[in-house]
Amino acid sequence: MDLLPKPDQVVAAASNVAHKALYGGLADLRPMPRTLIDEGTLREVYHYRPSATAQESGDPVLLVTPLAAPALCFDLRRGCSLAEHLVTSGRRTYLVEYGQVSFRDRRLGMEHWIEEVIPEAIRAASAHAGGRPVHVIGWSLGGIFSLLAASADADLPLASLTIVGSPIDVAQVPLIAPIRPLLNLAAGKGPITRGYQALGGAPKPLVRWAFQLSSFQKLVTKPLAVATHLDDADFLAQIEAVDRFTANMIAYPGRSFGQLYHRFVKSNALVSGSFDLDDRTLHLADISAPVLVFGGAADGIAPVPAVRALVPLLTGASEVRFEIVPGGHLGMLTGRAARTSTWSVMDEWIDQHSSGSPTSDGVTAAGKRAAKSAATIGTSRERRNRSSASRALAP
Repeated sequence: MDLLPKPDQVVAAASNVAHKALYGGLADLRPMPRTLIDEGTLREVYHYRPSATAQESGDPVLLVTPLAAPALCFDLRRGCSLAEHLVTSGRRTYLVEYGQVSFRDRRLGMEHWIEEVIPEAIRAASAHAGGRPVHVIGWSLGGIFSLLAASADADLPLASLTIVGSPIDVAQVPLIAPIRPLLNLAAGKGPITRGYQALGGAPKPLVRWAFQLSSFQKLVTKPLAVATHLDDADFLAQIEAVDRFTANMIAYPGRSFGQLYHRFVKSNALVSGSFDLDDRTLHLADISAPVLVFGGAADGIAPVPAVRALVPLLTGASEVRFEIVPGGHLGMLTGRAARTSTWSVMDEWIDQHSSGSPTSDGVTAAGKRAAKSAATIGTSRERRNRSSASRALAP
């Protein structure tokens, strides 16, 4: 809106204010309809129902949420929802989320998500889609867990991986880099370790505060931004949707939070491309599927250098593509600019790596992996079923 608003801007602003006062908001926050197809401990796999305007076909797409963030990240609001975009494009679209984390889940470590939740979600989506290979899209920590799951199991029915805003080199994260030397000086159990162990994890208010801190400048200038965009209904609707997302942050399980703190924040464990998990070491170089990596131009949580550090580590991938797109940590995934940047690149990537071209025996290589995986789902689940009560609380 201009400093001296034009008459049409005044009318639009008055209409937006009245609509918000009368109806509670401008954003269409209706979730995309979905059906539960698989579940387990902190694992819920949903299939988004097909759109009435598009024929569902092709390889499935699985959206992987990060710990502590609600699945709203993929379905922010109508008109600015990646899930809506995929469904209305006719893609078979699935989502894995984790439900509410409580104190009783405090002993669950990262291995639960890497060896159980994400692999089972991939297999469930593949089986539900008729045994087709899966395009996995992971945002933030969901991208990191997807990478580690793919490196841990070469038989997963993967068509491709898309990693959105996942910081691999945390030394490049401005919020963390200055304090890492101080954290590494602390011996034994410091106040942070004692705190998350006592609380059983990172509680929701702390997670919400940390996310807001990463966008502190935007938080401070938000009232001015709203005032200067009162005539822009789409801008105001986006603000409402982001506020709802932030208000629905989820707690971290204690042991998982401890591992993230000690291994990622203090030790920068992934920067070398290897990660110790239980009695084995995972190597990102073992990933053979094609990988698309996104960095957000204005991302304060996962700045471009921190994300780009992943690219040279994927030496075994059949193809690696790196893209810088507009937006911050959430905006690059489901901001207003993502509709013509991030989503367009995703569409091109999925089409390029879909299993439409069979090999000489009439089956794609990805399809063979999917069939092999589907045949061993029961065995895999039995092998991965470990008792969480036997795990120590220490990271």
